Amino acid sequence: MRLSLPLLLLLLSGPPPTSGMEDAAFPHLGESLQPPPRACPLRCFCPRADTVDCNGLDLQVFPDNITRAAQHLSLQNNQLQELPYNELSRLSSLRTLNLHNNLISSEGLPDEAFESLTQLQHIYVAHNKLSVAPQFLPRSLRVADLAANQVTEIFPLTFGEKPALRSVYLHNNRLSNAGLPPDAFHGSEAVATLSLSSNRLSYLPPSLPPSLERLHLQNNLISKVPRGALSRQTHLRELYLQHNQLTDSGLDATTFSKLQHLEYLDLSHNQLASVPAGLPRTLAVLHLGRNRIRWVEAARLRGARGLRYLLLQHNQLGATGLPAGALRPLRRLHTLHLYGNRLERVPPALPRRLRALVLPHNHMTALGARDLAGMPGLAELNLAYNRLVSARVHRRAFRPLRALRSLDLAGNQLTRVPGGLPGSLHTLRLQRNQLRTLEPELLAGLDQLRELSLAHNRLRIGDIGPGTWHELQALQVLDLSHNELSFVPPDLPEALEELHLQGNRISHVGAEAFLSTPRLRALFLRANRLHMTSIEPEAFLGLLHLSVVDTAGNPEQVLVRLPPAAPRQPRVLRAGLPELCRREAGTRAPPPHTGRPGRGRSVQLAHQAHRQRQPCRTHGHTPRSPCRWRQQQ
Repeated sequence: MRLSLPLLLLLLSGPPPTSGMEDAAFPHLGESLQPPPRACPLRCFCPRADTVDCNGLDLQVFPDNITRAAQHLSLQNNQLQELPYNELSRLSSLRTLNLHNNLISSEGLPDEAFESLTQLQHIYVAHNKLSVAPQFLPRSLRVADLAANQVTEIFPLTFGEKPALRSVYLHNNRLSNAGLPPDAFHGSEAVATLSLSSNRLSYLPPSLPPSLERLHLQNNLISKVPRGALSRQTHLRELYLQHNQLTDSGLDATTFSKLQHLEYLDLSHNQLASVPAGLPRTLAVLHLGRNRIRWVEAARLRGARGLRYLLLQHNQLGATGLPAGALRPLRRLHTLHLYGNRLERVPPALPRRLRALVLPHNHMTALGARDLAGMPGLAELNLAYNRLVSARVHRRAFRPLRALRSLDLAGNQLTRVPGGLPGSLHTLRLQRNQLRTLEPELLAGLDQLRELSLAHNRLRIGDIGPGTWHELQALQVLDLSHNELSFVPPDLPEALEELHLQGNRISHVGAEAFLSTPRLRALFLRANRLHMTSIEPEAFLGLLHLSVVDTAGNPEQVLVRLPPAAPRQPRVLRAGLPELCRREAGTRAPPPHTGRPGRGRSVQLAHQAHRQRQPCRTHGHTPRSPCRWRQQQ
């Protein structure tokens, strides 16, 4: 007997399922192939099975329904006042607990709260209301942040016996030395960062972890570093002791001598009268600003031969404060800050490799021919706000500085541009002097100069000699503001992009005023003597890049005619009209009206109407530019 194929298949498949027998792999009515939804507290966000994010929900009660599998729990930026032990203890898988910026007090944080969190590695309880630290934190901890509380006391097991602990943040609390037990970090031999700044410590705490690499103690009341307090911290690289009450008697020759890896030491804003002794040779940055140092002894710096940045600003260094050769052992010194002292001359015999010398706000009256000769690699020289007069600045004073790129002579008493300026200059600042003349020969050779500030002097048009700007073919920014100019100086450099003429006596802008500056982008004419028709209609023809014209603060509203933007410019506004900066004008630009054919568009800048200011969206900013309005497509 031959069986048909369908019957054969039916027999091979076995008997049909009876009632009550179901295929577990087969989806039935009302079931879904999707996994069941994860439990997540109301309003919280659970992007993964191990992460619960309840940040910024103004929660006043610890959320329930947190999965036991949670490893990362964020409850920051809420209004929690306490942590219930029963809720926290069941989250034994937690590795990160973020409680930053709540209202949790020490009473709301039970001592046994963390006993079951045996895998916790990161805890953040900063910006709460803790008055004492938790007595116990898990042994597994790596990072503990208790900053910005009201903590007055920590306990031996708060941070002790934590072999994996790397970072502890306790700044902005109320800790005194009495609140730090001597064994606070016993058994925690891996701590690399400790922040105790902005507390009430009166001396450097003993028994700090020997593994420390960064120690923050600024903004305390420290007047003394006990002998041997830093003898074991041989891995320390950064030490911050600024804004304390340290005096010379509070330090000794061994205070820093054992720190053979120290690179950064900040002792600024203390009461030191001399440079500390025993500085290690690894030190790269030494900050001694705003102390009471009157004299720098060469022997104190001889050991710090690797020093690259020495900051001595705002001390009491006088004419003999830096004797000849006092800094010569610092052969690798890159930057020396001496501003705000009482120096009368450039200190002699400075290191030859010096790249930046910052000397403003001293009492210097003269520059000799050899004062700067020993620093041929100097790139930045700041002599601003001294008492330099032209008669006592030698014509060869700057000639040896062949690598100089920035020279600041602002705020002195110069009546003419110094001679012998190096051709390497990119920036020259001469504002707030008494310049009465500009001679072409004194600017000759400055073919790399990009920025020149001559603001707040006494220059008149007749004081600017013919051909003065001829050599400055790279000049992009020229500041002639607050002088006595009666019109726009002629024959300005072709590369000029930004021209400051505010605060002069300009009453007329002729049609040929800007023929030599086709790249001009920003023009500042505010606070002059311009009237509505003072600017010739043809004045801005050819200035296809011009996007800022500032004429506020003149006697009348000024009619400004701008050319169409260049055809290849991708950003245009109102049929190619560049937008005008109107922050000080205080009103939106009125709708443009069509002028004569071929004359571009005209815009009337109001400087008094409607005092309601409009926001200025900027795409660039310079110290002198009120704004650069971004053109929109």
